[in-house]
Amino acid sequence: MTKYDGKGESRKFDPNFKGPIHNRGCTDILCCILFILALLGYFTVGIIAWSQGDPRKVIYPTDSRGQFCGQAGTPLEKKPLLFYFNILKCASPLVLLEFQCPTTQLCVESCPNRHLTLIKAKVGNKDDQEYYKKYCKEDVDFTGLSPPQILKDGLCPAMLMPSKAFTRRCLPALATLKGGVVVVGNETTFDDGNSGTVNASDVLEASKKSNIAVEARQVAMRIFEDYTHSWHWILLGLVIAMVISLIFIVLLRFLAGIMVWIMIILVILVIGYGIFHCYMEFASLKGEPGADVTIRDLGLQTDFSVYLQIRQTWLAFMIILAIVEFIIILLLIFLRKRILIAIALIKEASRAVGHVMSSLFYPLLTFALLAVVIAYWAITAVFLSTSNEQVYKVFNTSNCSFSRQTCNPKTFNSSNASLACPDAECLFAFYGGETLYHKYLILFQFYNVFLFFWCANFVTALGQVTLSGAFASYYWAFKKPEDIPAYPIFASLGRALRYHTGSLAFGSLILSLVQVIRVLLEYLDHKLKGAQNKFAKFLLSCLKCCFWCLEKCIKFLNRNAYIMIAIYGKNFCTAARDAFFLLMRNIIRVAVLDKVTDFLLFLGKLLIVGIVGIFSFFFFSGRIKAVEQAAPSLNYYWVPILTVVVGSYLIAHGFFSVYAMCVDTLFLCFLEDLERNDGSQERPYFMSQDLLTLLKKSNEDYKSMD
Repeated sequence: MTKYDGKGESRKFDPNFKGPIHNRGCTDILCCILFILALLGYFTVGIIAWSQGDPRKVIYPTDSRGQFCGQAGTPLEKKPLLFYFNILKCASPLVLLEFQCPTTQLCVESCPNRHLTLIKAKVGNKDDQEYYKKYCKEDVDFTGLSPPQILKDGLCPAMLMPSKAFTRRCLPALATLKGGVVVVGNETTFDDGNSGTVNASDVLEASKKSNIAVEARQVAMRIFEDYTHSWHWILLGLVIAMVISLIFIVLLRFLAGIMVWIMIILVILVIGYGIFHCYMEFASLKGEPGADVTIRDLGLQTDFSVYLQIRQTWLAFMIILAIVEFIIILLLIFLRKRILIAIALIKEASRAVGHVMSSLFYPLLTFALLAVVIAYWAITAVFLSTSNEQVYKVFNTSNCSFSRQTCNPKTFNSSNASLACPDAECLFAFYGGETLYHKYLILFQFYNVFLFFWCANFVTALGQVTLSGAFASYYWAFKKPEDIPAYPIFASLGRALRYHTGSLAFGSLILSLVQVIRVLLEYLDHKLKGAQNKFAKFLLSCLKCCFWCLEKCIKFLNRNAYIMIAIYGKNFCTAARDAFFLLMRNIIRVAVLDKVTDFLLFLGKLLIVGIVGIFSFFFFSGRIKAVEQAAPSLNYYWVPILTVVVGSYLIAHGFFSVYAMCVDTLFLCFLEDLERNDGSQERPYFMSQDLLTLLKKSNEDYKSMD
């Protein structure tokens, strides 16, 4: 007998139903075709970007003519450093607007190491003249032209000052003496080559402005350097995380109940130790000079280790960990009775994973496919962003009607702009273009981002359907393991790709649209940060919150829809509707059982991340005396720590996602089992004896066997 309560019709008993249906047809064919066409378009965009782009623009600095400094196979191969003719002009506000100093920039072999003016070099010995010519434009008649003529044509700088290479740029060798006196090469003032003097403090300001455009690159280069020094230790940490995760999964297979309680206790202890360590660091900094400075007063610093020298940082960490500890303990107190049921479900999932051991290795395929998707997106994005042409503009220091207009550096000296503005220069400004390709470049970037989300969500959906199909085969086998089909993972993967590519593309498309909208909202929020319109900010915050909730709901609905697709072979909309109504008819069980198991599995991931994170912190920060010499010397020791922590979470998530998918699949099958069957000999339950006992139900078959 069936019932209808506004939440869909309950499942009827079907004597022929024994798990995932094999006789099925293709679903959502139109969406499958659309997905294939979108992929072809994606490949086309990639090919166009690769033909137009030049990633060397990200690596090498460019001179005033847009040439790459230090690029192999070019005349500038042995000139890897960028030299500014007049670093003082970098103090102009123009740098903040266009990230370009209004002065000639030249590729050189090495930075100047002494102070020398053009006039002194002209009247000096041959060595001084040869030394100075290194920092002039090519083919300059240094001996034949007078200093005023050289400066008028912008062939040489007016002076050289001691400099050091910093992010491949020659910046003044600044230092600070006692009392805060700024010096350059141990001098506070020096001749500027034009009968004047320059203060070292002025050079300091210019250096700061010239470095604004490369500040992010500076941090990135330091981080990259840290990775080159610590990559093998990072790899070892990730291997350890994988081993711990595998050991945990194996122990969970045989000792599910004990392992869950051990996991709960260890999570509480690990977070408790984190609180204790933060307090000890906080207490040890008491009375230390500068330790009471606030994070707000400190501002943004590229050397992030500075933040660990102030008490407020450790206080913030301690408060955050204490809140997390309190929430976990509170949840455990309120859910203590439901944890027993969740443990039984995890035990059943452990048996399923034990019978389908290949499921533990399937996340490796998902990781590999996601790595391909991410790599293709990143490479295409780099080529798209570097596929612009060199654009030159007129830069000047006085009023000029041609200011900021485009120009040609080859013909600039004979142009009207050069005659009207004697002090103007035609310098490389940025990369852009006026072609049809460049006009639609922003659309190509958007298409790249959208297809990245679509492909990534498709790969995730494929993994969910494959695993759910395999675990459903286990649940609906009445005699386990005799009735479990051979190679359930491969069979399920084959069914998903052959029949349901369109359905997976449909579900991932819906999720991708929401994610792209969230990206656009984040972009608008970034643009409106300086706006004064409070209503616009409030509206944007509401939209961000709504779409965040919508994304979570769609992910939950898609996950259960994929389980129904794996079992019944229906199209996405029908499967989503059936899954939704099945969950609504059992909303109490969903709230108190399925979510409790998710919480327990999350604690397992948290435990693995905590263990690996604590050991990596003590190792990379040099706190372990026994291996202090083995620890690499780093700019930011948090770089490998953060990498190991994030990588450990992804690895643990990969292993535990198998369990989570198994639990969700068994839970949905369990609900279907309760609706289809009643425990009689004609309609026996397929669930295990442990679940039957826990739910106070029984099969007459089991009774007759006792």
